[in-house]
Amino acid sequence: MSLYALARPLLFSLDPETSHHLTLRLSGLAGFAFQKIPACPVRALGLEFPNPVGLAAGLDKNAEHIGALARLGFGFIEVGTVTPRAQPGNPKPRLFRLPQAQALINRFGFNNVGVDAFMQNVAGSRYRGILGINIGKNADTPPERAVDDYEICLEKVYSRASYVTVNISSPNTRGLRDLQQQDQVESLLARLSNRRERLADRHGKRIPLVLKVAPDLEPGQIKAIADAVRRYHIEGIIATNTSASREGVEGLPHANETGGLSGAPIRERATRVLRQFRDELRNDVTLIGAGGIVSGNDVEEKRAAGASLVQLYTGLIYRGPALVPECVSAFRAK
Repeated sequence: MSLYALARPLLFSLDPETSHHLTLRLSGLAGFAFQKIPACPVRALGLEFPNPVGLAAGLDKNAEHIGALARLGFGFIEVGTVTPRAQPGNPKPRLFRLPQAQALINRFGFNNVGVDAFMQNVAGSRYRGILGINIGKNADTPPERAVDDYEICLEKVYSRASYVTVNISSPNTRGLRDLQQQDQVESLLARLSNRRERLADRHGKRIPLVLKVAPDLEPGQIKAIADAVRRYHIEGIIATNTSASREGVEGLPHANETGGLSGAPIRERATRVLRQFRDELRNDVTLIGAGGIVSGNDVEEKRAAGASLVQLYTGLIYRGPALVPECVSAFRAK
Protein backbone atom coordinates (compact mmCIF):
# COMPACT_ATOMS: atom_id res chain seq x y z
CA MET A 1 0.00 0.00 0.00
CA SER A 2 1.35 3.44 -0.93
CA LEU A 3 2.11 6.13 1.61
CA TYR A 4 -0.66 8.27 0.11
CA ALA A 5 -3.19 5.43 0.49
CA LEU A 6 -2.27 5.26 4.17
CA ALA A 7 -2.46 9.03 4.60
CA ARG A 8 -5.69 9.60 2.66
CA PRO A 9 -8.14 8.60 5.43
CA LEU A 10 -6.48 11.13 7.73
CA LEU A 11 -6.45 13.81 5.05
CA PHE A 12 -10.12 13.17 4.21
CA SER A 13 -11.05 13.43 7.89
CA LEU A 14 -9.94 17.07 7.85
CA ASP A 15 -11.69 20.09 6.43
CA PRO A 16 -10.98 19.98 2.65
CA GLU A 17 -9.09 23.29 2.52
CA THR A 18 -7.00 22.38 5.58
CA SER A 19 -6.23 19.04 3.96
CA HIS A 20 -5.32 20.85 0.73
CA HIS A 21 -2.64 22.92 2.46
CA LEU A 22 -1.35 19.96 4.48
CA THR A 23 -1.01 17.87 1.31
CA LEU A 24 1.06 20.62 -0.31
CA ARG A 25 3.42 20.60 2.65
CA LEU A 26 3.64 16.80 2.56
CA SER A 27 4.35 16.74 -1.18
CA GLY A 28 8.04 17.28 -0.57
CA LEU A 29 8.46 14.25 1.66
CA ALA A 30 10.60 11.47 0.26
CA GLY A 31 7.78 8.96 0.36
CA PHE A 32 5.68 11.06 -2.01
CA ALA A 33 8.55 12.19 -4.21
CA PHE A 34 11.10 10.82 -6.65
CA GLN A 35 8.70 8.43 -8.31
CA LYS A 36 9.99 6.35 -11.18
CA ILE A 37 8.53 8.04 -14.25
CA PRO A 38 8.79 6.39 -17.68
CA ALA A 39 10.68 8.40 -20.29
CA CYS A 40 8.19 10.06 -22.62
CA PRO A 41 9.53 13.29 -24.11
CA VAL A 42 7.20 15.36 -26.26
CA ARG A 43 7.50 18.65 -28.14
CA ALA A 44 4.54 21.03 -27.82
CA LEU A 45 4.04 24.80 -27.62
CA GLY A 46 7.51 25.04 -29.14
CA LEU A 47 8.91 23.54 -25.91
CA GLU A 48 10.54 20.22 -25.03
CA PHE A 49 8.58 18.47 -22.27
CA PRO A 50 10.22 15.55 -20.41
CA ASN A 51 6.76 13.97 -20.31
CA PRO A 52 3.28 15.17 -21.29
CA VAL A 53 1.60 14.98 -17.85
CA GLY A 54 1.37 18.28 -16.01
CA LEU A 55 -0.04 19.73 -12.82
CA ALA A 56 -3.02 22.00 -13.42
CA ALA A 57 -3.23 25.49 -11.94
CA GLY A 58 -5.13 25.87 -8.69
CA LEU A 59 -3.21 23.44 -6.50
CA ASP A 60 -0.25 25.76 -5.94
CA LYS A 61 -1.95 29.16 -6.21
CA ASN A 62 0.96 31.17 -4.82
CA ALA A 63 3.91 29.31 -6.38
CA GLU A 64 5.11 28.25 -2.94
CA HIS A 65 5.63 24.51 -3.57
CA ILE A 66 6.91 24.28 -7.15
CA GLY A 67 9.99 22.17 -6.45
CA ALA A 68 8.23 19.70 -4.17
CA LEU A 69 5.40 19.17 -6.64
CA ALA A 70 7.83 18.73 -9.51
CA ARG A 71 9.46 15.83 -7.65
CA LEU A 72 6.21 13.90 -8.08
CA GLY A 73 7.27 13.39 -11.69
CA PHE A 74 5.26 15.96 -13.61
CA GLY A 75 6.55 16.95 -17.03
CA PHE A 76 5.46 20.52 -16.34
CA ILE A 77 3.96 22.57 -13.52
CA GLU A 78 1.33 25.30 -13.81
CA VAL A 79 0.90 27.69 -10.90
CA GLY A 80 -1.69 30.37 -10.10
CA THR A 81 -4.20 31.74 -10.87
CA VAL A 82 -2.48 35.02 -9.95
CA THR A 83 -4.05 38.47 -10.12
CA PRO A 84 -2.46 41.94 -10.09
CA ARG A 85 -3.38 42.61 -6.46
CA ALA A 86 -3.62 40.21 -3.54
CA GLN A 87 -7.13 39.11 -2.67
CA PRO A 88 -8.62 36.72 -0.09
CA GLY A 89 -11.03 34.97 -2.42
CA ASN A 90 -14.52 33.94 -1.43
CA PRO A 91 -15.58 33.26 2.19
CA LYS A 92 -14.95 29.82 3.68
CA PRO A 93 -16.02 27.07 3.43
CA ARG A 94 -15.27 27.07 -0.30
CA LEU A 95 -14.03 23.56 -1.09
CA PHE A 96 -16.21 20.45 -0.92
CA ARG A 97 -15.51 16.77 -1.56
CA LEU A 98 -17.96 14.46 -3.33
CA PRO A 99 -16.09 11.16 -2.79
CA GLN A 100 -18.87 8.96 -4.19
CA ALA A 101 -18.25 10.64 -7.55
CA GLN A 102 -14.48 11.29 -7.26
CA ALA A 103 -15.30 14.98 -7.54
CA LEU A 104 -14.75 18.35 -5.93
CA ILE A 105 -16.67 21.60 -5.91
CA ASN A 106 -14.67 24.74 -5.25
CA ARG A 107 -15.47 28.43 -5.13
CA PHE A 108 -12.06 29.74 -4.09
CA GLY A 109 -12.36 32.88 -6.21
CA PHE A 110 -8.71 33.41 -7.18
CA ASN A 111 -7.40 33.75 -3.62
CA ASN A 112 -3.72 34.65 -4.01
CA VAL A 113 -0.90 36.85 -2.71
CA GLY A 114 -0.82 39.15 -5.75
CA VAL A 115 1.56 39.07 -8.67
CA ASP A 116 4.54 40.81 -7.02
CA ALA A 117 4.72 38.43 -4.03
CA PHE A 118 3.88 35.52 -6.34
CA MET A 119 6.86 36.31 -8.56
CA GLN A 120 9.15 36.51 -5.53
CA ASN A 121 8.11 32.92 -4.77
CA VAL A 122 8.82 31.88 -8.36
CA ALA A 123 12.24 33.54 -8.23
CA GLY A 124 13.02 31.66 -5.00
CA SER A 125 12.28 28.26 -6.48
CA ARG A 126 15.08 26.00 -7.67
CA TYR A 127 12.82 24.39 -10.26
CA ARG A 128 14.20 24.72 -13.78
CA GLY A 129 11.62 22.70 -15.67
CA ILE A 130 8.70 23.93 -17.73
CA LEU A 131 6.63 26.37 -15.69
CA GLY A 132 3.24 27.65 -16.76
CA ILE A 133 1.87 30.73 -15.02
CA ASN A 134 -1.90 31.14 -14.96
CA ILE A 135 -3.19 34.74 -14.89
CA GLY A 136 -6.59 36.27 -14.12
CA LYS A 137 -8.41 39.42 -13.06
CA ASN A 138 -9.14 40.79 -9.61
CA ALA A 139 -12.70 40.31 -8.41
CA ASP A 140 -13.25 44.04 -7.93
CA THR A 141 -11.90 45.06 -11.33
CA PRO A 142 -14.85 46.31 -13.42
CA PRO A 143 -15.59 44.32 -16.60
CA GLU A 144 -14.51 47.14 -18.88
CA ARG A 145 -11.04 47.10 -17.24
CA ALA A 146 -10.60 43.32 -17.14
CA VAL A 147 -8.08 43.23 -19.97
CA ASP A 148 -5.90 45.71 -18.06
CA ASP A 149 -5.46 43.12 -15.30
CA TYR A 150 -4.37 40.46 -17.78
CA GLU A 151 -1.88 42.85 -19.36
CA ILE A 152 -0.41 43.77 -15.97
CA CYS A 153 0.05 40.11 -15.06
CA LEU A 154 1.45 39.16 -18.47
CA GLU A 155 4.09 41.87 -18.20
CA LYS A 156 5.10 40.89 -14.66
CA VAL A 157 5.29 37.10 -15.17
CA TYR A 158 6.75 37.12 -18.68
CA SER A 159 10.44 36.82 -17.83
CA ARG A 160 9.98 33.72 -15.64
CA ALA A 161 7.24 31.80 -17.46
CA SER A 162 7.75 28.99 -19.94
CA TYR A 163 4.20 29.71 -21.09
CA VAL A 164 1.37 31.89 -19.79
CA THR A 165 -2.21 30.67 -19.40
CA VAL A 166 -5.02 33.21 -19.74
CA ASN A 167 -7.81 32.04 -17.45
CA ILE A 168 -11.20 33.28 -18.65
CA SER A 169 -13.19 30.27 -17.51
CA SER A 170 -13.37 30.08 -13.72
CA PRO A 171 -17.01 30.23 -12.60
CA ASN A 172 -16.01 31.79 -9.27
CA THR A 173 -15.22 35.37 -10.32
CA ARG A 174 -18.31 37.32 -11.31
CA GLY A 175 -18.39 38.10 -15.02
CA LEU A 176 -15.15 36.26 -15.85
CA ARG A 177 -16.78 33.77 -18.21
CA ASP A 178 -18.27 36.67 -20.18
CA LEU A 179 -14.75 37.07 -21.58
CA GLN A 180 -15.44 33.89 -23.58
CA GLN A 181 -18.07 35.74 -25.65
CA GLN A 182 -16.97 36.50 -29.20
CA ASP A 183 -16.46 40.26 -29.01
CA GLN A 184 -14.77 40.09 -25.62
CA VAL A 185 -12.41 37.23 -26.42
CA GLU A 186 -11.45 39.05 -29.63
CA SER A 187 -10.60 42.21 -27.70
CA LEU A 188 -8.72 40.32 -24.98
CA LEU A 189 -6.60 38.25 -27.35
CA ALA A 190 -5.87 41.20 -29.64
CA ARG A 191 -4.47 43.25 -26.78
CA LEU A 192 -2.55 40.38 -25.20
CA SER A 193 -1.10 39.40 -28.55
CA ASN A 194 0.12 42.95 -29.11
CA ARG A 195 1.54 43.18 -25.60
CA ARG A 196 3.26 39.80 -26.05
CA GLU A 197 5.01 41.03 -29.20
CA ARG A 198 6.37 44.08 -27.36
CA LEU A 199 7.51 41.89 -24.46
CA ALA A 200 9.16 39.46 -26.87
CA ASP A 201 11.21 42.30 -28.33
CA ARG A 202 12.16 43.53 -24.87
CA HIS A 203 13.14 40.12 -23.45
CA GLY A 204 14.49 38.51 -26.61
CA LYS A 205 12.11 35.54 -26.34
CA ARG A 206 8.53 34.85 -27.41
CA ILE A 207 6.59 33.10 -24.64
CA PRO A 208 3.64 30.92 -25.76
CA LEU A 209 0.14 32.01 -24.74
CA VAL A 210 -2.49 29.43 -23.76
CA LEU A 211 -6.21 30.05 -23.28
CA LYS A 212 -8.10 28.09 -20.59
CA VAL A 213 -11.77 27.54 -21.46
CA ALA A 214 -14.86 26.17 -19.75
CA PRO A 215 -16.46 22.75 -20.33
CA ASP A 216 -19.88 24.41 -20.63
CA LEU A 217 -19.33 26.08 -24.02
CA GLU A 218 -21.80 25.69 -26.87
CA PRO A 219 -20.55 24.74 -30.37
CA GLY A 220 -21.00 28.30 -31.65
CA GLN A 221 -18.88 29.67 -28.81
CA ILE A 222 -16.19 27.08 -29.48
CA LYS A 223 -16.02 28.11 -33.14
CA ALA A 224 -15.79 31.81 -32.24
CA ILE A 225 -13.01 31.18 -29.71
CA ALA A 226 -11.15 28.92 -32.14
CA ASP A 227 -11.31 31.60 -34.83
CA ALA A 228 -9.91 34.22 -32.43
CA VAL A 229 -7.19 31.87 -31.20
CA ARG A 230 -6.05 31.26 -34.76
CA ARG A 231 -6.28 34.93 -35.74
CA TYR A 232 -4.13 36.14 -32.85
CA HIS A 233 -1.64 33.26 -32.98
CA ILE A 234 -2.39 31.86 -29.54
CA GLU A 235 -0.34 28.69 -29.19
CA GLY A 236 -2.51 26.53 -26.94
CA ILE A 237 -5.89 25.79 -25.39
CA ILE A 238 -6.56 24.04 -22.09
CA ALA A 239 -9.83 22.18 -22.33
CA THR A 240 -11.14 22.48 -19.72
CA ASN A 241 -11.67 24.29 -16.42
CA THR A 242 -14.36 23.30 -13.89
CA SER A 243 -18.05 23.07 -14.76
CA ALA A 244 -21.10 24.99 -13.59
CA SER A 245 -23.21 21.92 -14.41
CA ARG A 246 -24.16 19.36 -11.76
CA GLU A 247 -24.73 16.54 -14.23
CA GLY A 248 -23.53 13.29 -12.70
CA VAL A 249 -23.63 14.41 -9.06
CA GLU A 250 -27.33 15.09 -8.61
CA GLY A 251 -28.54 14.27 -5.09
CA LEU A 252 -25.08 13.80 -3.57
CA PRO A 253 -24.08 15.67 -0.42
CA HIS A 254 -22.70 19.12 -1.31
CA ALA A 255 -23.85 18.80 -4.94
CA ASN A 256 -25.84 22.02 -4.67
CA GLU A 257 -22.95 24.10 -3.38
CA THR A 258 -22.06 27.06 -5.56
CA GLY A 259 -18.80 26.72 -7.45
CA GLY A 260 -17.01 24.78 -10.14
CA LEU A 261 -17.36 21.00 -10.35
CA SER A 262 -14.22 19.02 -11.15
CA GLY A 263 -13.26 15.37 -11.27
CA ALA A 264 -14.72 12.27 -12.86
CA PRO A 265 -18.25 13.64 -13.53
CA ILE A 266 -17.00 16.30 -15.96
CA ARG A 267 -14.74 14.00 -17.98
CA GLU A 268 -17.09 13.46 -20.91
CA ARG A 269 -18.16 17.11 -21.03
CA ALA A 270 -14.54 18.32 -21.01
CA THR A 271 -13.49 15.77 -23.62
CA ARG A 272 -16.36 16.78 -25.89
CA VAL A 273 -15.15 20.41 -25.81
CA LEU A 274 -11.57 19.24 -26.43
CA ARG A 275 -12.68 17.22 -29.44
CA GLN A 276 -14.63 20.16 -30.87
CA PHE A 277 -11.57 22.40 -30.62
CA ARG A 278 -9.53 19.72 -32.37
CA ASP A 279 -12.07 19.65 -35.20
CA GLU A 280 -12.00 23.46 -35.50
CA LEU A 281 -8.25 23.95 -35.20
CA ARG A 282 -6.81 20.73 -36.59
CA ASN A 283 -3.06 20.87 -35.89
CA ASP A 284 -2.74 24.67 -35.68
CA VAL A 285 -2.81 24.87 -31.87
CA THR A 286 -1.54 22.68 -29.02
CA LEU A 287 -4.45 21.19 -27.09
CA ILE A 288 -4.04 20.37 -23.40
CA GLY A 289 -6.61 17.95 -22.02
CA ALA A 290 -7.85 18.55 -18.47
CA GLY A 291 -11.00 17.70 -16.61
CA GLY A 292 -11.94 14.33 -15.15
CA ILE A 293 -8.66 12.45 -15.48
CA VAL A 294 -8.61 9.83 -12.72
CA SER A 295 -6.90 6.96 -14.59
CA GLY A 296 -4.63 6.13 -17.49
CA ASN A 297 -7.70 5.19 -19.53
CA ASP A 298 -8.89 8.78 -19.24
CA VAL A 299 -5.58 9.96 -20.67
CA GLU A 300 -6.04 7.67 -23.67
CA GLU A 301 -9.45 9.26 -24.23
CA LYS A 302 -7.97 12.78 -24.10
CA ARG A 303 -5.26 11.79 -26.58
CA ALA A 304 -7.81 10.37 -28.97
CA ALA A 305 -9.70 13.67 -28.72
CA GLY A 306 -6.64 15.66 -29.76
CA ALA A 307 -4.62 16.37 -26.60
CA SER A 308 -0.84 16.58 -26.91
CA LEU A 309 -0.51 17.23 -23.17
CA VAL A 310 -2.74 16.62 -20.14
CA GLN A 311 -3.09 18.15 -16.69
CA LEU A 312 -4.15 16.64 -13.37
CA TYR A 313 -5.71 18.12 -10.25
CA THR A 314 -8.77 16.45 -8.72
CA GLY A 315 -7.56 12.99 -9.73
CA LEU A 316 -4.50 13.55 -7.54
CA ILE A 317 -6.74 14.18 -4.54
CA TYR A 318 -8.42 10.80 -4.96
CA ARG A 319 -5.61 8.69 -6.47
CA GLY A 320 -2.48 10.32 -5.08
CA PRO A 321 0.93 10.65 -6.72
CA ALA A 322 0.75 7.17 -8.31
CA LEU A 323 -1.60 8.68 -10.88
CA VAL A 324 1.31 10.56 -12.48
CA PRO A 325 3.37 7.56 -13.73
CA GLU A 326 0.13 5.77 -14.67
CA CYS A 327 -0.81 8.65 -16.94
CA VAL A 328 2.69 8.93 -18.44
CA SER A 329 2.58 5.19 -19.18
CA ALA A 330 -0.77 5.68 -20.93
CA PHE A 331 0.89 8.15 -23.30
CA ARG A 332 3.70 5.68 -24.01
CA ALA A 333 1.29 2.85 -24.72
CA LYS A 334 0.24 4.18 -28.13
